[in-house]
Amino acid sequence: MPDDSTLLLFIAASAALVAVPGPAVVYIVTRAVAQGRLAGVVSALGIEAGALLHVAAAVAGLSALVASSAAAFAAIKYAGAAYLLVLGVQKLRTRGDVALADLPGAGTGRLFRQGVVVNVLNPKVAIFFVAFLPQFVDGDRAVAPQVALLGVVFVAVAAVLDCAWALVAGSAGERLRRSVRGRRRLDRLSGVTFLGLGAAAAFSQAND
Repeated sequence: MPDDSTLLLFIAASAALVAVPGPAVVYIVTRAVAQGRLAGVVSALGIEAGALLHVAAAVAGLSALVASSAAAFAAIKYAGAAYLLVLGVQKLRTRGDVALADLPGAGTGRLFRQGVVVNVLNPKVAIFFVAFLPQFVDGDRAVAPQVALLGVVFVAVAAVLDCAWALVAGSAGERLRRSVRGRRRLDRLSGVTFLGLGAAAAFSQAND
């Protein structure tokens, strides 16, 4: 296992990286603003569950395969992009005749699963773990347990910060959710955001 000083350095580096808003944070904030704090937190937990699957893949060596195979990267990338584009189109086609506060929100199970899918179908997460985690691994010790531990620690740090984003964004969007006009704006914002994330994923490169 990494020693205490290495682990503390890793936690600090992880927090610094996660604190910079990326596509996952944009997704979580969009969900929280549109559907409230609980939706944002559940979406964040889904994102982290997807990250744990990437950690497991990294331990098994599958992430290295994605990083080195252009075909594997492209397949996952386009699947993820298509999923985000579908979510965006669904939001833009929603008829905003009533306020979001008067609608039954999407079930927590569905929100969680969508978060998992969004992160699992992001090949850059796999490549990130392959590039980042080994920097803190002691080559004189068993590698797999160290990668697993560091991956879980990173996901735990990400969960805390991503849930904080969800709580803040959910509170900020409360007034908008109480009006029909606000609902329409949030639907458009959500749709455009998902379309933007999907387009960014489709045109991304493995070395970006």
